[in-house]
Amino acid sequence: MRVLVVYCHPVETSFASAMHQEVLRNLRAAGHDVDDCDLYAEGFNPVMSREERLGYHDVPANRAPLQSYVERLERAEAIVFCFPTWCFGLPAMLKGWFDRLLMPGVAFDISDPANVRPMLRNIKRISAVVTYGRPRWMAWYMGDPPRKIITRYMKRLTAAQARVDYHAHYHMNVATEAQLGRFKARVGAAMAAFR
Repeated sequence: MRVLVVYCHPVETSFASAMHQEVLRNLRAAGHDVDDCDLYAEGFNPVMSREERLGYHDVPANRAPLQSYVERLERAEAIVFCFPTWCFGLPAMLKGWFDRLLMPGVAFDISDPANVRPMLRNIKRISAVVTYGRPRWMAWYMGDPPRKIITRYMKRLTAAQARVDYHAHYHMNVATEAQLGRFKARVGAAMAAFR
């Protein structure tokens, strides 16, 4: 399977980085064709320019600023996101990836605004590996936007046909090495069995 891994964290010594490496190692060992999209390493610009916003609905010209990312997304059969939750949301760089890349003519067809149609039918599997600084109840209280974006919004863009897994580790601020090790092993096993 062609798997696009979208990773977002600026620090190479972070637990998120260790999880990213665990995801890559297990997906590759399982025989998948992995496209590792490390947003920080690639210098992805999360800011939608004035010109991009003005041309947002101009299909297919709207693809031009992100053509290589569009091609990677269209080649993928699966996506695995790996990121921390900051302020109960996506990191700004990852939010910018969603804002800029998931556009008309790429992620959805808005030619009939009353009947928007999903276009990411090539995506059959979606998974996410996410860390939270606070406990699960607080994320729930805040509405848990990252979980909804992955499990609802992304799934909707695939015409609800993709299978979705969401691997979350809550309360990183007080996590023990043993807890982190168990989470890493659980995610590794899930990626090794990824289908």
